[in-house]
Amino acid sequence: MELPIDHFRLLGVNPTTDLQSLLRTLQQRIDRAPDQGFTQETLIAREELLRASADLLSDSSRRQAYESDLTALAGSGPTLMPALDVPTSKEVGGLLLLLEAGQAFESFELACRALQPPQTPALGSTREADLALLAGLACLAAAVDLHQQRRYEAAAQTLQQGQHLLQRMGQLPAIRQQLSDELDGLRPYRVLDLLSRNLTAQTERAEGLTLLEELVARRGGLEGFGDPSMGPEEFQAFFKQIRAFLTVQEQVDLFSRWAEASAAADFLASTALTASGFAQRKPERIAAARERLEASGQDGLQPLLACLHLLLGQVDKARSAFEQGATPELKRWAEQQSSDSLAQLCAYCRDWLARDVLPGYRDLEADPDLEAYFADRDVQAYVEQHDSPSERLPATTENAFAWDMGSAPVSAAPASPSGGFPEQEDEDEQWDWDGTSWLENLREAWDSHGPASWMERMPHWQWQWQWPSRRITTGVAVAAGVALLAIASFVRLRSPAPGPGRTPIAVQPVAPPAVPIKPTPPVKATPAAEPSLPLREEAPSEAQVQALLEAWLDAKAAILAGKDSRIPLEVLARPSQLDRLESERDADQARGETQTISTDITNLVINERDANRIAATVGLSYTDQRLNSKGDPQGEPSKMELRNLYVFGRDGGIWRLVSFQKAP
Repeated sequence: MELPIDHFRLLGVNPTTDLQSLLRTLQQRIDRAPDQGFTQETLIAREELLRASADLLSDSSRRQAYESDLTALAGSGPTLMPALDVPTSKEVGGLLLLLEAGQAFESFELACRALQPPQTPALGSTREADLALLAGLACLAAAVDLHQQRRYEAAAQTLQQGQHLLQRMGQLPAIRQQLSDELDGLRPYRVLDLLSRNLTAQTERAEGLTLLEELVARRGGLEGFGDPSMGPEEFQAFFKQIRAFLTVQEQVDLFSRWAEASAAADFLASTALTASGFAQRKPERIAAARERLEASGQDGLQPLLACLHLLLGQVDKARSAFEQGATPELKRWAEQQSSDSLAQLCAYCRDWLARDVLPGYRDLEADPDLEAYFADRDVQAYVEQHDSPSERLPATTENAFAWDMGSAPVSAAPASPSGGFPEQEDEDEQWDWDGTSWLENLREAWDSHGPASWMERMPHWQWQWQWPSRRITTGVAVAAGVALLAIASFVRLRSPAPGPGRTPIAVQPVAPPAVPIKPTPPVKATPAAEPSLPLREEAPSEAQVQALLEAWLDAKAAILAGKDSRIPLEVLARPSQLDRLESERDADQARGETQTISTDITNLVINERDANRIAATVGLSYTDQRLNSKGDPQGEPSKMELRNLYVFGRDGGIWRLVSFQKAP
């Protein structure tokens, strides 16, 4: 047998060790023989191999020749490694020394090989017993090494291989139990490892989801305590991490399956359905979320139901639910946003989407833009199809939509010195989970702390981490006003025409915002000048916005072509866009491909702007061609004319790309 190790490492010294230190190390290694239960035959073989290495390294001429051989071998390239030839009679002792030298994985593999035909030792022999013991110990040590390297799935596969080997031999039940315990302890890490992989790694991700379901079932549900190896706080931290790696559909599927035994999972399922329905413009999913909440039979959910009714175009039901369920403090906050009830609902719904619904999904990037949502044809078709005369707004109510945004009071609840929602007065206040209904705790938190995020005030672990408190600024009211105008326009289209005997009602025009936004007619875009980046202008011009977008498109094309961007990506786009670009490039690299992309902006129109947000509709001429690893074209090039809605945000004084989607 060849051991992948040299004499220096086998003895535990380095090439600079002098003779006296070498002999001292030899004696220490002999005196400290392992006591895990190996036979005397194996321990004697171990000692003889140590002495043989010490004899060679103690002879100056032999040592010099050996060092020369090692130097020549190192210069031959990484494919050649030093090795020691060990006779069969001493191979178990040699594998034991390999394990002691820190090469646990190699020791385990060689021990497994020695236990397989044609090298299988005689049944019941001391060699079989020593090899089995060595394989078990090496397997445990190798799994620890792989765990420390964060190679969790490789560690699990090594433990499973060791389990199968010892089960087949019917030996060492204590070590088999250790292997099983280590494998159970690895489950959360394996879930994290598998789910964090690219979305294209479907087999690995499916295995990760299976392991996650097994882990939750073992606990007895999200709120369960049936897993002694992972306490509530540990599970909270774990679950917080893995949720960021789950797609919105995966969360819908998982939480829906867990909903029968878990009120928390039922609530999370409704939240995921809402996020999916809003981002993908599928109101039927929002309707399913509403049905879930209504079917729960719990009180106190009316403000959330009001938001869902609003997103389904059921304005009267939304008003009624909000009026019935909103606390006095929430109503006071809403009244500060506007004197109009529909404007209040828009402001509350947009903030709820931004804080509690849309964050937390791997594949979801959506802006809580109610205007774009209600302008979508699929949304309009759904609302028209499910509309009933009793839910229609009379034409006279259009006057209520004439919301003067200049006169609408916009301020946060006075309890918050930061200008946001009221915060917890005592930062050291501790919430205790006493086993009562999660919804009772939630309602208590709501009554005590007002209209802040339901999840952030939830005393149970599921919600504490998810949504940090955010300030309500004039941007919320401005966005709500824009959405309000969109809803008003939609209601005008749906209002019944005057029938026989009816007198047409004069409708007052909608009042413009206090700071009017002049529509910019579409123009043929001219090549933008070299952009001044990062873009820090408080109110950038259309040309500056176009220059920022062109810089991002050029950088994106460079990355997908396998090159480096000449401008740091961090000053062009938010991390979510950078992560999406990185995932696309990783997928191309896995296939050995690159992309050649050409994008020309044909027109750009700014539709909406405030102090920290700009939305622009952009026309693009787009061409791409995939290339294989040799640079040869793969298939025909794609050519298309696109019309996208790009959203830019300003934080830290810098404008960056936030999101984009197909323009309605």
